Amino acid sequence: MPIPDYQTIMLPLLKLLEDGGEYKLTALVDMLGNQFGLTDDERAELLPSGQTFLFSNRVGWARTYLKKAGIIDSPRRGITIITARGKNVLRQKPKQLNVSFLRQYPEFLEFHNTKKPDTGELVIDTLGITSQTPEESLEASYLSIRKALAQDLLDKVVSLSPAFFEKLVVELLVRMGYGGSIKDAGKAVGKSGDEGIDGTIKEDKLGLDIIYIQAKRWKPGNVVGRPEIHKFIGALAGQGAKKGVFITTSSFTREALEYIPRNETKIVLIDGEQLAQLMIDYNLGVALQQTFEVKRIDNDYFSSE
Repeated sequence: MPIPDYQTIMLPLLKLLEDGGEYKLTALVDMLGNQFGLTDDERAELLPSGQTFLFSNRVGWARTYLKKAGIIDSPRRGITIITARGKNVLRQKPKQLNVSFLRQYPEFLEFHNTKKPDTGELVIDTLGITSQTPEESLEASYLSIRKALAQDLLDKVVSLSPAFFEKLVVELLVRMGYGGSIKDAGKAVGKSGDEGIDGTIKEDKLGLDIIYIQAKRWKPGNVVGRPEIHKFIGALAGQGAKKGVFITTSSFTREALEYIPRNETKIVLIDGEQLAQLMIDYNLGVALQQTFEVKRIDNDYFSSE
Protein backbone atom coordinates (compact mmCIF):
# COMPACT_ATOMS: atom_id res chain seq x y z
CA MET A 1 0.00 0.00 0.00
CA PRO A 2 1.12 3.63 -0.43
CA ILE A 3 3.01 5.10 2.50
CA PRO A 4 0.35 6.89 4.61
CA ASP A 5 0.62 10.64 5.09
CA TYR A 6 1.32 12.02 8.55
CA GLN A 7 -2.31 12.95 9.26
CA THR A 8 -3.46 9.40 8.47
CA ILE A 9 -0.86 8.18 10.98
CA MET A 10 -2.15 10.33 13.86
CA LEU A 11 -5.09 8.18 15.02
CA PRO A 12 -3.30 4.79 14.75
CA LEU A 13 -0.38 6.34 16.66
CA LEU A 14 -2.64 7.54 19.45
CA LYS A 15 -4.35 4.15 19.68
CA LEU A 16 -0.97 2.45 20.16
CA LEU A 17 -0.49 4.62 23.25
CA GLU A 18 -3.96 3.87 24.64
CA ASP A 19 -2.62 1.23 27.05
CA GLY A 20 -0.77 3.95 28.97
CA GLY A 21 2.66 2.48 28.25
CA GLU A 22 5.85 4.37 27.53
CA TYR A 23 7.11 3.97 23.98
CA LYS A 24 10.21 5.03 22.11
CA LEU A 25 9.72 6.61 18.70
CA THR A 26 11.66 3.83 16.97
CA ALA A 27 9.28 1.26 18.45
CA LEU A 28 6.25 3.27 17.33
CA VAL A 29 7.65 3.54 13.82
CA ASP A 30 8.15 -0.22 13.68
CA MET A 31 4.68 -1.05 15.04
CA LEU A 32 2.96 1.42 12.74
CA GLY A 33 4.91 0.07 9.77
CA ASN A 34 3.60 -3.40 10.59
CA GLN A 35 0.08 -2.06 11.08
CA PHE A 36 0.08 -0.38 7.68
CA GLY A 37 1.66 -3.44 6.05
CA LEU A 38 4.67 -1.58 4.69
CA THR A 39 7.38 -3.51 2.91
CA ASP A 40 11.08 -3.17 3.71
CA ASP A 41 11.52 -1.07 0.57
CA GLU A 42 8.71 1.27 1.61
CA ARG A 43 10.19 1.68 5.08
CA ALA A 44 13.56 2.43 3.50
CA GLU A 45 12.21 5.07 1.10
CA LEU A 46 13.92 8.43 1.58
CA LEU A 47 12.90 12.04 1.22
CA PRO A 48 14.24 13.68 -1.98
CA SER A 49 17.21 15.05 -0.02
CA GLY A 50 18.22 11.47 0.82
CA GLN A 51 18.78 12.46 4.44
CA THR A 52 15.69 11.04 6.18
CA PHE A 53 13.44 7.99 5.90
CA LEU A 54 10.06 9.12 4.58
CA PHE A 55 7.85 6.97 6.81
CA SER A 56 9.71 7.62 10.05
CA ASN A 57 9.70 11.33 9.21
CA ARG A 58 5.92 11.25 8.86
CA VAL A 59 5.53 9.37 12.12
CA GLY A 60 7.76 11.93 13.78
CA TRP A 61 5.64 14.81 12.54
CA ALA A 62 2.40 13.07 13.56
CA ARG A 63 3.91 12.71 17.04
CA THR A 64 4.95 16.38 17.07
CA TYR A 65 1.50 17.62 16.10
CA LEU A 66 -0.26 15.43 18.67
CA LYS A 67 2.18 16.61 21.33
CA LYS A 68 1.61 20.28 20.47
CA ALA A 69 -2.13 19.68 20.88
CA GLY A 70 -1.58 18.21 24.35
CA ILE A 71 -2.87 14.81 23.27
CA ILE A 72 0.42 13.02 23.95
CA ASP A 73 3.49 13.98 25.94
CA SER A 74 7.18 13.17 26.44
CA PRO A 75 7.93 12.78 30.16
CA ARG A 76 11.61 12.31 29.31
CA ARG A 77 13.83 12.23 26.26
CA GLY A 78 12.82 9.73 23.61
CA ILE A 79 9.68 8.55 25.45
CA THR A 80 6.07 9.08 24.33
CA ILE A 81 2.91 8.59 26.42
CA ILE A 82 -0.77 9.42 26.08
CA THR A 83 -2.26 12.24 28.18
CA ALA A 84 -5.64 12.62 29.84
CA ARG A 85 -6.73 14.72 26.88
CA GLY A 86 -5.60 11.98 24.53
CA LYS A 87 -7.64 9.38 26.39
CA ASN A 88 -10.65 11.70 26.20
CA VAL A 89 -10.15 12.03 22.44
CA LEU A 90 -10.20 8.24 22.04
CA ARG A 91 -13.40 8.02 24.11
CA GLN A 92 -15.02 10.22 21.46
CA LYS A 93 -14.22 7.46 18.91
CA PRO A 94 -13.13 9.84 16.13
CA LYS A 95 -12.95 8.39 12.62
CA GLN A 96 -9.72 10.27 12.01
CA LEU A 97 -7.40 12.83 13.51
CA ASN A 98 -6.03 15.66 11.39
CA VAL A 99 -4.88 19.26 11.60
CA SER A 100 -8.45 20.56 11.43
CA PHE A 101 -9.35 18.47 14.49
CA LEU A 102 -6.28 19.62 16.41
CA ARG A 103 -6.99 23.29 15.78
CA GLN A 104 -9.68 23.20 18.48
CA TYR A 105 -6.91 23.30 21.09
CA PRO A 106 -5.36 26.74 21.90
CA GLU A 107 -1.91 25.23 22.43
CA PHE A 108 -1.94 23.82 18.92
CA LEU A 109 -3.18 27.06 17.38
CA GLU A 110 -0.31 28.91 19.05
CA PHE A 111 2.14 26.39 17.61
CA HIS A 112 0.56 26.22 14.16
CA ASN A 113 0.30 29.96 13.59
CA THR A 114 3.39 32.12 13.61
CA LYS A 115 4.22 35.82 13.45
CA LYS A 116 6.62 37.48 11.06
CA PRO A 117 9.62 38.59 13.11
CA ASP A 118 9.88 41.96 11.37
CA THR A 119 6.24 43.06 11.39
CA GLY A 120 4.55 40.82 13.96
CA GLU A 121 1.90 40.00 11.35
CA LEU A 122 0.09 36.72 12.03
CA VAL A 123 0.70 34.04 9.43
CA ILE A 124 -1.71 31.12 9.23
CA ASP A 125 0.20 27.90 8.55
CA THR A 126 -1.52 26.18 5.64
CA LEU A 127 1.16 23.52 5.08
CA GLY A 128 -0.36 21.20 7.64
CA ILE A 129 -3.66 21.15 5.78
CA THR A 130 -1.97 19.18 2.99
CA SER A 131 -0.88 15.56 3.20
CA GLN A 132 2.78 16.57 3.26
CA THR A 133 4.85 17.20 6.35
CA PRO A 134 6.57 20.62 6.54
CA GLU A 135 9.86 19.00 5.48
CA GLU A 136 8.21 17.35 2.47
CA SER A 137 6.58 20.65 1.45
CA LEU A 138 9.90 22.46 1.81
CA GLU A 139 11.76 19.88 -0.27
CA ALA A 140 9.02 19.82 -2.93
CA SER A 141 9.16 23.60 -3.21
CA TYR A 142 12.95 23.49 -3.43
CA LEU A 143 12.87 20.89 -6.20
CA SER A 144 10.28 22.93 -8.11
CA ILE A 145 12.45 26.06 -7.88
CA ARG A 146 15.53 24.08 -8.90
CA LYS A 147 13.73 22.57 -11.90
CA ALA A 148 12.66 26.00 -13.14
CA LEU A 149 16.19 27.34 -12.61
CA ALA A 150 17.68 24.43 -14.55
CA GLN A 151 15.40 25.14 -17.51
CA ASP A 152 16.31 28.84 -17.47
CA LEU A 153 20.00 27.92 -17.32
CA LEU A 154 19.70 25.56 -20.27
CA ASP A 155 17.87 28.18 -22.35
CA LYS A 156 20.66 30.63 -21.56
CA VAL A 157 23.41 28.14 -22.42
CA VAL A 158 21.84 27.29 -25.79
CA SER A 159 21.87 31.00 -26.69
CA LEU A 160 25.59 31.38 -25.94
CA SER A 161 28.29 31.84 -28.55
CA PRO A 162 30.51 28.79 -29.23
CA ALA A 163 33.45 30.55 -27.57
CA PHE A 164 31.53 31.27 -24.37
CA PHE A 165 30.13 27.74 -24.31
CA GLU A 166 33.71 26.43 -24.56
CA LYS A 167 34.68 28.57 -21.58
CA LEU A 168 31.64 27.40 -19.61
CA VAL A 169 32.36 23.69 -20.15
CA VAL A 170 36.00 24.12 -19.21
CA GLU A 171 35.13 26.01 -16.02
CA LEU A 172 32.51 23.43 -15.04
CA LEU A 173 34.99 20.56 -15.43
CA VAL A 174 37.57 22.41 -13.37
CA ARG A 175 35.03 23.05 -10.60
CA MET A 176 34.27 19.35 -10.64
CA GLY A 177 37.95 18.65 -9.94
CA TYR A 178 39.38 18.11 -13.42
CA GLY A 179 42.17 19.97 -15.17
CA GLY A 180 43.96 21.40 -12.16
CA SER A 181 43.19 25.03 -12.96
CA ILE A 182 41.37 27.18 -15.49
CA LYS A 183 44.70 28.05 -17.10
CA ASP A 184 45.80 24.42 -17.47
CA ALA A 185 42.38 23.27 -18.59
CA GLY A 186 42.10 26.06 -21.15
CA LYS A 187 45.39 25.06 -22.69
CA ALA A 188 44.34 21.42 -22.65
CA VAL A 189 41.01 22.01 -24.40
CA GLY A 190 41.54 24.98 -26.63
CA LYS A 191 40.22 23.43 -29.87
CA SER A 192 36.89 24.67 -31.17
CA GLY A 193 34.55 22.49 -33.14
CA ASP A 194 31.13 22.95 -34.71
CA GLU A 195 29.09 24.83 -32.06
CA GLY A 196 31.06 23.13 -29.30
CA ILE A 197 34.53 22.06 -28.28
CA ASP A 198 36.78 19.08 -28.91
CA GLY A 199 39.93 18.54 -26.92
CA THR A 200 41.51 16.99 -23.87
CA ILE A 201 41.66 17.83 -20.21
CA LYS A 202 43.65 16.45 -17.29
CA GLU A 203 41.74 13.91 -15.22
CA ASP A 204 43.44 15.18 -12.05
CA LYS A 205 45.76 17.96 -10.93
CA LEU A 206 48.83 15.83 -11.58
CA GLY A 207 47.75 14.96 -15.10
CA LEU A 208 48.12 11.20 -14.54
CA ASP A 209 45.48 10.55 -17.20
CA ILE A 210 43.79 12.47 -19.99
CA ILE A 211 40.08 12.72 -20.76
CA TYR A 212 38.88 13.53 -24.26
CA ILE A 213 35.95 15.94 -24.41
CA GLN A 214 33.36 16.65 -27.04
CA ALA A 215 30.60 19.19 -26.43
CA LYS A 216 27.71 20.05 -28.72
CA ARG A 217 25.74 23.26 -28.19
CA TRP A 218 22.63 21.96 -29.89
CA LYS A 219 19.02 23.06 -29.56
CA PRO A 220 16.69 20.61 -27.74
CA GLY A 221 15.19 19.29 -31.00
CA ASN A 222 18.57 18.14 -32.31
CA VAL A 223 18.98 14.83 -30.51
CA VAL A 224 22.41 13.20 -30.41
CA GLY A 225 22.21 9.72 -31.94
CA ARG A 226 24.39 6.65 -32.00
CA PRO A 227 26.34 7.75 -35.12
CA GLU A 228 27.68 10.77 -33.20
CA ILE A 229 28.83 8.46 -30.42
CA HIS A 230 30.59 6.26 -32.99
CA LYS A 231 32.44 9.31 -34.31
CA PHE A 232 33.43 10.24 -30.78
CA ILE A 233 34.80 6.76 -30.13
CA GLY A 234 36.75 7.00 -33.39
CA ALA A 235 38.20 10.32 -32.24
CA LEU A 236 39.24 8.70 -28.97
CA ALA A 237 40.95 5.88 -30.81
CA GLY A 238 42.76 8.39 -33.00
CA GLN A 239 44.07 10.15 -29.90
CA GLY A 240 45.00 6.89 -28.18
CA ALA A 241 42.57 7.81 -25.40
CA LYS A 242 40.37 5.47 -23.38
CA LYS A 243 38.21 7.95 -21.48
CA GLY A 244 35.75 10.44 -22.87
CA VAL A 245 32.96 12.82 -21.90
CA PHE A 246 30.32 13.81 -24.42
CA ILE A 247 28.37 16.90 -23.35
CA THR A 248 25.33 18.22 -25.19
CA THR A 249 22.76 20.89 -24.46
CA SER A 250 20.11 18.67 -26.08
CA SER A 251 19.59 14.97 -25.35
CA PHE A 252 20.63 11.49 -26.47
CA THR A 253 18.60 8.85 -28.27
CA ARG A 254 17.97 5.58 -26.48
CA GLU A 255 20.35 3.83 -28.90
CA ALA A 256 23.11 6.29 -27.98
CA LEU A 257 22.51 5.83 -24.25
CA GLU A 258 22.48 2.05 -24.51
CA TYR A 259 25.60 1.79 -26.67
CA ILE A 260 28.59 0.22 -24.90
CA PRO A 261 31.98 0.17 -26.68
CA ARG A 262 33.48 -3.29 -27.07
CA ASN A 263 36.98 -2.13 -26.18
CA GLU A 264 38.20 -0.63 -22.90
CA THR A 265 36.92 2.84 -23.78
CA LYS A 266 34.80 4.46 -21.08
CA ILE A 267 32.35 7.18 -22.10
CA VAL A 268 30.18 9.44 -19.96
CA LEU A 269 27.20 11.10 -21.66
CA ILE A 270 25.89 14.36 -20.17
CA ASP A 271 22.68 15.78 -21.64
CA GLY A 272 21.28 19.27 -21.27
CA GLU A 273 19.30 18.53 -18.12
CA GLN A 274 22.32 16.97 -16.40
CA LEU A 275 24.51 19.87 -17.54
CA ALA A 276 22.13 22.39 -15.94
CA GLN A 277 21.98 20.37 -12.71
CA LEU A 278 25.78 20.20 -12.54
CA MET A 279 25.97 23.96 -13.04
CA ILE A 280 23.63 24.42 -10.08
CA ASP A 281 25.53 21.90 -7.92
CA TYR A 282 28.87 23.56 -8.62
CA ASN A 283 27.55 27.15 -8.51
CA LEU A 284 28.40 28.02 -12.11
CA GLY A 285 26.27 30.73 -13.68
CA VAL A 286 24.02 30.94 -10.62
CA ALA A 287 24.03 33.22 -7.58
CA LEU A 288 22.88 32.42 -4.05
CA GLN A 289 19.62 34.23 -3.31
CA GLN A 290 18.59 32.92 0.09
CA THR A 291 19.57 30.18 2.52
CA PHE A 292 17.32 28.25 4.90
CA GLU A 293 18.78 26.01 7.58
CA VAL A 294 16.72 23.09 8.88
CA LYS A 295 17.94 22.13 12.34
CA ARG A 296 17.13 19.38 14.83
CA ILE A 297 17.73 18.74 18.52
CA ASP A 298 21.32 17.68 19.28
CA ASN A 299 20.61 14.82 21.68
CA ASP A 300 24.34 14.30 22.29
CA TYR A 301 24.48 17.72 23.96
CA PHE A 302 21.77 16.70 26.45
CA SER A 303 22.98 13.12 26.94
CA SER A 304 24.66 13.89 30.28
CA GLU A 305 21.43 15.30 31.77
